[in-house]
Amino acid sequence: MEAEAADGPAGGAEAALSCFSFNQDCTSLAIGTKAGYKLFSLSSVEQLDQVHGSNEIPDVYIVERLFSSSLVVVVSHTKPRQMNVYHFKKGTEICNYSYSSNILSIRLNRQRLLVCLEESIYIHNIKDMKLLKTILDVPANPTGLCALSINHSNSYVAYPGSLTTGEIVLYDGHSLKTVCTIAAHEGTLAAIAFNAAGSKLASASEKGTVIRVFSVPEGQKLYEFRRGMKRYVTISSLAFSMDSQFLCASSNTETVHIFKLEHLANSRPEEPSTWSGYMGKMFMAASNYLPAQVSDMMNQDRAFATGRLNFSGQKNLCTLSTIQKLPRLLVASSDGHLYIYNLDPQDGGECVLIKTHRLLGSGTTEENKENDLRPSLPQSYAATVAIPSASSASTVPGYSEDGGALRGEVIPEHEFATGPVCLDDENEFPPIILCRGSQKGKAKQS
Repeated sequence: MEAEAADGPAGGAEAALSCFSFNQDCTSLAIGTKAGYKLFSLSSVEQLDQVHGSNEIPDVYIVERLFSSSLVVVVSHTKPRQMNVYHFKKGTEICNYSYSSNILSIRLNRQRLLVCLEESIYIHNIKDMKLLKTILDVPANPTGLCALSINHSNSYVAYPGSLTTGEIVLYDGHSLKTVCTIAAHEGTLAAIAFNAAGSKLASASEKGTVIRVFSVPEGQKLYEFRRGMKRYVTISSLAFSMDSQFLCASSNTETVHIFKLEHLANSRPEEPSTWSGYMGKMFMAASNYLPAQVSDMMNQDRAFATGRLNFSGQKNLCTLSTIQKLPRLLVASSDGHLYIYNLDPQDGGECVLIKTHRLLGSGTTEENKENDLRPSLPQSYAATVAIPSASSASTVPGYSEDGGALRGEVIPEHEFATGPVCLDDENEFPPIILCRGSQKGKAKQS
């Protein structure tokens, strides 16, 4: 998930921060600037640790890190048609590829790397960077909107299938075949995102009022959420929590919405025991006789929780992550800050802003200093500070030698692809290592 920040006043943070992205499991944040790029670990609320920084490539507008490994993909405005793949700990370029037009977005998991241009999508095998497929029948996609499941066992791809409607093409990144098309919205698409398992796909249109969730690969509608009714907005990002229980959506407004994915049939008793429950059942029955638009509106669920930003109109990116054993809402913004909120997974409501980190400077902000001096509030579930403990899950150490090792993080065994991308020594990626610094051929269309 990545956002390209709009330029702001010269000399300001908006002008310096050109893009920002969370890695696949939301344990790392990458930012691109006029000077280069930086990578941060997201293992602590109070401290934002910089894992790596580079000024070798200026004017970076795409930077994507593969989980907590040393593999990072960078694209610069100085060469917008060239993708550069680096092993940042060793300070070496693994390879670079050039394309026929400007690169608009890049997505990757442990099996596939996607390069999205305005009218085509290139699918590479990430282990040797072999070009497997070029999807040419892509409607003009000026924002580079596409999504890749981070689950390497399916590697589903989603991209817009129409210029005028919200049709989504679901593509199998393994078999390299189209799975189905989903008529998601009447208007054109603004955002799409898979859950971690690749079993659900969320979407929003340019109107930004309704967010829908579909099953994968069937393409059946599972949930429909109403973000708002008063005004149309521009959805900036959609993101599932890693356990797929929640879905967050940010926009050009000051509110981030969080929806809870519940089995509605299990939460509605057959015989309501209260007057409000009885009336609710009557409304649901009456909706069957109302016009479709009215009926749909009555059946749409509202936000379970919200996060309030102190700004609006700025490019931003939201995600849901578990940090120090508690669920958090994270929002990175083009104003050069990372905002961290507590999320109460049981009661929802308004999320509490607990930390603001400056991405382009050092130290905490003045707001943080003021918060440190305030009397402590009564502790709720979401405000409880948990002490990190060693994971009891079966894990494989050594995959991450940077951000993960910095905090003792390890990657669960089930997340590894066959022949995992370790990036620990010179035996990794042998086919790519051979082409390092010399492979500059244009990726051929197929």
